[in-house]
Amino acid sequence: MVHRPQIKIPATYMRGGTSKGVFFNLSDLPNAAQTPGIIRDALLLRIIGSPDPYQKHTDGMGGATSSTSKTVILSKSTKQDHDVDYLFGQASIDQAKIDWSGNCGNLTSAVGAFAISNGLVDKRKLPDNGMAEVRIWQQNISKTIITRIPMMNGEVQETGDFELDGVTFPAAEIQVEFLAPADGDGSMFPTGNVVDDLDVPGVGVLKATMINAGIPTVFINAEDVGYRGTELQVDINNDENALARFELIRAHGALKMGLIDTIEEAASRQHTPKVAYVAATADCIASSGKQIYKNEIDLLVRALSMGKLHHAMMGTAAVAISIAAAIPGTLVNIAAGGGERTHVRFGHPSGILKVGAEVSKENGQWVARKAIMSRSARVLMEGWVRVPEDSF
Repeated sequence: MVHRPQIKIPATYMRGGTSKGVFFNLSDLPNAAQTPGIIRDALLLRIIGSPDPYQKHTDGMGGATSSTSKTVILSKSTKQDHDVDYLFGQASIDQAKIDWSGNCGNLTSAVGAFAISNGLVDKRKLPDNGMAEVRIWQQNISKTIITRIPMMNGEVQETGDFELDGVTFPAAEIQVEFLAPADGDGSMFPTGNVVDDLDVPGVGVLKATMINAGIPTVFINAEDVGYRGTELQVDINNDENALARFELIRAHGALKMGLIDTIEEAASRQHTPKVAYVAATADCIASSGKQIYKNEIDLLVRALSMGKLHHAMMGTAAVAISIAAAIPGTLVNIAAGGGERTHVRFGHPSGILKVGAEVSKENGQWVARKAIMSRSARVLMEGWVRVPEDSF
């Protein structure tokens, strides 16, 4: 039997925030994969190593977690006043599926650096030294994101002393600004309420804040599902009953938010919405062993991504947290102590994150102006990925 050889595709393996993924310039993909569809999905899945029944990604570039099984496709922007178009694909680990329904906020911090280094940004607007502003068109959600990338001697500066909980080593700080991060096609609160009663068969009626800002997210109170908000991954991800319960909550939240028409559809839409639980501030220990004191934070948040408790916090979920915290009466705002606020510091499994937000009320509805946070990014490896030619 004759087997076709592997082909080489230019690629860059990058960390962005607390995630990492495989980055591609659209024009470097095989012709058949330069347009959306089953061929592109099959190619990316094979590169990541999915679907993997062993859930290890031994035969691919994925890391067998939701934060390390990611793909990014970039190109010069077709939108006016933007530099780069950014398309994000979340690879399922054990299913043959790429979810294109949302953004990755963490990897957003690496988009500007890749775009500059790969000639996707007009060199005339880049300083030799100082801060480069890259305007990103996020194609998954049709939103504008601005990143500010430090430059040194005409190149992206990756090294620095900025520390991000959930990332082992310091790096240069990158400022990320999400403009108008709420859903442009409807209310930021799809139900019209900042808090709803969410009836979940087998779980009960839960108070829930369902918001579409950054990424659709269902927030519930930790105590309503038997938790304190101090849990680490081992406490949740080793409990199959807990994971099943959170998936039920997520699915029924998705239905109430109008993201799906039937409960069964939730299984094929794993990336969105997210489900997270919140609690009032308390002393706790991060996964690194670092002590977090309650006076250092405003509240505790734990979020699940692709069916597992995230090791830190998804960037898009952090946007949702920042916006919800700024709006009086949401569960996030109440957990943080209530009132009006422009920023919030929350504890997550790996430490602390500070995020800011600007909101206003117009014609009786809340409007999100922007969300702001700091991240870091760096190239881990660049060159080519190899993939069997007959795999897509």
